[in-house]
Amino acid sequence: MNRLDPLIEGYLDYLTHVGRKMPRTVTDVRSTLRTAGASLAQRRPGVPLWKLNLQDFLHWLDEQCSAGRSSGSLAKQLSHLRGLLEYAWRSGRAERNVLDGFNLQDDTTRTAPAALTIEQAQRLVQCSPTRTALERRDRLVILLLYGCGLRTMELCQLDVGDVCRERQELAIRKGKGDRARVVPIPDGVFTELLAYLLDRGKRGALFKTAARGARISHKHVADIMRAASSRAGLGAHVTARTLRHSFATHLMNRGVDLAVIASLMGHRSPAETGVYLHVLPQRPQAAVRTLHWSTTS
Repeated sequence: MNRLDPLIEGYLDYLTHVGRKMPRTVTDVRSTLRTAGASLAQRRPGVPLWKLNLQDFLHWLDEQCSAGRSSGSLAKQLSHLRGLLEYAWRSGRAERNVLDGFNLQDDTTRTAPAALTIEQAQRLVQCSPTRTALERRDRLVILLLYGCGLRTMELCQLDVGDVCRERQELAIRKGKGDRARVVPIPDGVFTELLAYLLDRGKRGALFKTAARGARISHKHVADIMRAASSRAGLGAHVTARTLRHSFATHLMNRGVDLAVIASLMGHRSPAETGVYLHVLPQRPQAAVRTLHWSTTS
């Protein structure tokens, strides 16, 4: 791996050891600083990123937009650059962070995610047997994906110690964007989880492979979902992400507040959860009608 400028490497080490960012996040930041740095160097050769002015970054953004880069992707890269400039300023290598307070609006059009009906979700669970230890593991994987709205990565990283028996909660310590959260466990799922934990000990990965006893991976979860979907006759399109989307959609359909759903799913804000509003297209109108106000005096 080709190393970048010592200041940038110092910033990446800071993200790892002080910011405690996940390796994938640090790799993402490194990629941004490498590619953006190379692009900006064509305009201002020999000038480090933290010495560029706002105009330089604006020209770079304009070039990226002209090249077809999405606003969402550019907003993410801009955040990475802003973090480096803040680090350079605080370490005395720059006079100021020229990107401080500068944000790019993400206007990416979001499409409604695929979700199961409640009946289909029930059938998926009902078709998951519990005869063997492996079958009970696979069934619980499905129950947590749907019952707690977990991402595949979050499920794979769960440890036995992340289950809080006293409060009936699940601690998600390694969520997307390094955001931790706590998710309540539904009663039915909690009952099966407690039974499963009787054979799991007090520490280590919550879900392990049958052959080597290693932590399960994305591939194992995909295989579990493929087999379960086939048993339920739902088709190959049903994935772990489908269950997460179904979790949010069904909560929305039952009138749960958008901010609550955003918190449960680990979203940065309710705006990120707004994609699920498609399930109740008439909700805004219905909400207004509840005011019962009159224009007559």
